[in-house]
Amino acid sequence: MSLLGQSAPDFTLPSSVGDPVTLSSYRGQKHVVLVFYPLDFSPVCSMQLPEYSGRQDDFADAGAVILGVNRDSVHAHRAWAAEYGIEVPLLADMTLAVARLYGVAIDERGISARAVFLIDKEGVVRFEHVEKATGEYTVRPEVVLNQIKAL
Repeated sequence: MSLLGQSAPDFTLPSSVGDPVTLSSYRGQKHVVLVFYPLDFSPVCSMQLPEYSGRQDDFADAGAVILGVNRDSVHAHRAWAAEYGIEVPLLADMTLAVARLYGVAIDERGISARAVFLIDKEGVVRFEHVEKATGEYTVRPEVVLNQIKAL
């Protein structure tokens, strides 16, 4: 199920950085990079999210925000963010409802796939990549930055 060229499914989720985040609140203002990842404190995720967070100034310069999404609680997100220096909002999709909207829920394992979606300022999905296995991490921040610059 590809969402490319379609309106991104809207959602509101609790955030590690305070108020709940609603995707459509960015419409007309910023591109959004949704980074779905399986679990806080897992080895590959603990490389991926700090790497994206460390590049958030580059994303901001390109007119984009980064939002991490997985099924862990806001409390787990805050602890993990503090330990790894992650500054981007981490959203708690505890029922995997949003992961299902984006076609990346792995229900039998209770997690989401590792996936990246780029949503433009009009709310349209312009890039999507779902890793073949949750342990893979091939779409680095540079790849997504190049996609933003091509918009």
